Amino acid sequence: MKNNQLRFNKGKTPWVLIIDDDEGMSYTLARMVEEAGFKSDTAFRLKDGLTKIKSNKYDVIFLDVRLPDGNGIDIIPKVKSIPFAPEIIIITAYGEKGGADLALKSGAWDYLQKPADLQTLELSLTRALEYRSQKQILKTPLEIDRKGIIGDSPRLLMCISLMGHAAKSDANVIIYGETGTGKELFARAIHFNSSREAKPFIVVDCASLPDSLAESILFGHTKGSFTGADKSHEGLVKQADQGTLFLDEVGELPIELQKKLLRVLQERKFRPVGSKKESKSDFRLVSATHRDLDELVSDGSFRQDLLFRLRTFVIELPPIRERQKDIEELAGHYVEKFCQQYNLRNKKISADFIETMTKYSWPGNIREFVSSIETAVAVDPFSQTLFAKHLPDYIRVKTMASMESGREYPNAEHPPNRTIKIEPLTSLKDYRKKVIFEAESNYLNELMTNINWDIKKACDISGLKKARLYQLLKNYNINK
Repeated sequence: MKNNQLRFNKGKTPWVLIIDDDEGMSYTLARMVEEAGFKSDTAFRLKDGLTKIKSNKYDVIFLDVRLPDGNGIDIIPKVKSIPFAPEIIIITAYGEKGGADLALKSGAWDYLQKPADLQTLELSLTRALEYRSQKQILKTPLEIDRKGIIGDSPRLLMCISLMGHAAKSDANVIIYGETGTGKELFARAIHFNSSREAKPFIVVDCASLPDSLAESILFGHTKGSFTGADKSHEGLVKQADQGTLFLDEVGELPIELQKKLLRVLQERKFRPVGSKKESKSDFRLVSATHRDLDELVSDGSFRQDLLFRLRTFVIELPPIRERQKDIEELAGHYVEKFCQQYNLRNKKISADFIETMTKYSWPGNIREFVSSIETAVAVDPFSQTLFAKHLPDYIRVKTMASMESGREYPNAEHPPNRTIKIEPLTSLKDYRKKVIFEAESNYLNELMTNINWDIKKACDISGLKKARLYQLLKNYNINK
């Protein structure tokens, strides 16, 4: 690590922030960082860590997953949304299924499980700092035309940043996302922010390609090559020459076409149906899907070698339910748009309108969202303010139903009696453990909620020491 130390010390000394409620682990990491010649800082809660991160002086963050006031992975998008964000190394004693996948997709540099030896921790830190020093040298302002992409939530900003970097290269891009999350909007933004912006943007809806004509539609055909081919036809691949070819719902592409597309990507050559000559097309490929292509590879309906070709750049768009910060801005944008469309004065938006939209899950994502806004504007054209009652009835009904189901105690003073299901022939010792587990869990949940997570007050009321309280919260997986 000394060689790396000399390299980094030519500039400012790197700062490392350790966010971990395990005081022993924090101390060990801080010693390791300082012995390497770097500066360390610590925080024992997410809230305190986020406050320190806003100073923008840290280069690397060691971040625990389970903390007293939340899950460390949840804040990664927020951290990565700040300018020249620090690299994040996840350290966790809980190897939860899918945890590493989620952390790395959210932008973490590394994911390490406790107990990790010092050599592994040092190596990860060294590589993260080396990577960051290279980024510092190459860092240039990234100018992006959003092309109608609205919102500033952390997850969305990460996607926009990836989109901007993808646009500056010619590498293949695949965009994942639920139906209606704006995959084509991002694909168009990549094209129009690229050097190919003046050339064609050709859309292929793979889900609607008829089996009998799919090859002809993509690669074209010559006159007389099949019944009804009374003239030659230029395929979509050729039409995309010098521009961008967008394969929407690429997971629906027939398996035979996948093989031919793979060759086109490798050679940039293709043969129209009925032709003896090959044609060339220099296009940039952007794909999109709402399906898990790895699963399709496993069941044999998608070629693994093609998948490797498609995903040089991967962008995963969040659904609206994970972009609650953007809902008010999105609503304002579309209300203004539809008021202009219907020649109405711009309407105000009430708090209960936004509250209802925030609580709804939006399974149809942006398409359903836009349709609901249009309904709200058109249903009562003379109203100057939009209220929740202007939204479609099914949205209000579902929102109210979810609120009701979430109320475990409609009357807080007289909660219903709760029973514990005991397996037949359970011993008294096991029964006692289950009762104590549920009682302590309920007590701590209600305690922390009622005092708004004031740790000092919680210790005073419960009679617990701070370390013991934190340990119990972690044991019962209770977080803010």
